[in-house]
Formats: sequence, structure tokens, C-alpha cells
Amino acid sequence: MSAQREEWTAADTPAAPDPSVEPASETAVPLLNIANILTILRILLVPVFMVVLFVGDGHSTTWRLIATGVFAVAAITDRIDGQLARKYGLVTDFGKLADPIADKALIGAALVGLSILGDLPWWVTAVIAVRELGITLLRFAVLRHAVIPAGRGGKLKTLVQTIAIGFYLLPLPDGFDILGWVLMGAAVLLTVVTGLDYVVQAARLRAGVHKVEANASTGA
Repeated sequence: MSAQREEWTAADTPAAPDPSVEPASETAVPLLNIANILTILRILLVPVFMVVLFVGDGHSTTWRLIATGVFAVAAITDRIDGQLARKYGLVTDFGKLADPIADKALIGAALVGLSILGDLPWWVTAVIAVRELGITLLRFAVLRHAVIPAGRGGKLKTLVQTIAIGFYLLPLPDGFDILGWVLMGAAVLLTVVTGLDYVVQAARLRAGVHKVEANASTGA
């Protein structure tokens, strides 16, 4: 997924930065840059996708193709904004936080829509939705200490989810059902595994913060 979300390595460092030293300012990187604009565009495309998906009975071949196209455009912006952010140095804390939220909004809308239409079991949507919501809340919970961007596992998870959803959106012949199930099964597995990894990262971050605070209070 988005290269904008760099691997978080703070948990591997035993000591946090000196609290008396202010972090480097990001004022040189404008908040309203092309990478962030594409992220916002992806969020705005979510309601458009949902409207198109439910036109008619939700199973019109033409409208399902259009819905798939909107979903694909939104998903592609995720790759483009990451490339631009990396190439032109447009990485911001807003982008690190908003980019995964935009992904979750798009993926969640697609899963809920497919379940409402009866194309995808609700338990699949529930497992992925609970994980994504939980990780989003976890991100906000540790935001005062650090931003935890998605790592390689999270990027792979989102990629597999996107491909699997694409198979369910497209009006494909019945022979493709097995492939769709295999892809969605892999997406669910990656969703659970990477979710546990984020929980471990957050726990390590909290432990590191507590250690630094304890050292500061004892003068160590």
C-alpha cells in the first residue's frame, strides 16, 4: 500500500528522545499537498462508490462495472499518493494518519455494501470491520506519543483485501467463486495477524514511554 506510511521503528529503540528537545518541525512540508489531496479524494469517493453500487437492485452488470471502476480509481490513488509523497518529500503526520483511515473507509464501505447485497457473508465483514475499527482507535489512543503507520504486513493486507473485493464486485461467471473465496480467506487471515502485530507495537510503545517516565522521575 501507500509508501507514505513508513515502517514504525520507535519500539525497537530502548530510549525515547529527550522530552526537552522539540521534534523537528514539518512546516517545510505544506499540509495541502498533492499526496494529501489524493488521500482526501479517496475519502470523498467512498459515498460515490456506495451510491453507484446500490443503483437498481445492486446486481446490474453495467452498474457493477461502474462501481468496480470507482473502487479501482479510489484504490489506485492510494498507490499514487504514496509514490508522490516519497518522491517529493511530502510525508506529513496528517498523511500518515489519514491515509490508513481512507483505506479503511473504502474497504469497509465495500464490504458492508457487498454483505447488504447478499454477495458476502456478514461474518467476513464483521471480522475485518472490528479489526479495522479497533486499530483506528488504537492509533488515536497512542497518537500523543507517536504515529504508528502501517508496516509491510498492513500494506499487503490492504492489497489482498482490495483484490478480493474487486473479484466480488465484478460480475464474473460462477467459475470464479472459488478464487474469490481463496482471496477473501487470505485477506481475513492477514487482517487478523496484522491486527495482533499493531497491538504488540502499541504495547511496546507504552512500555517504552513508561520506562522513560520512570527514569525521568528517578533522575536516571
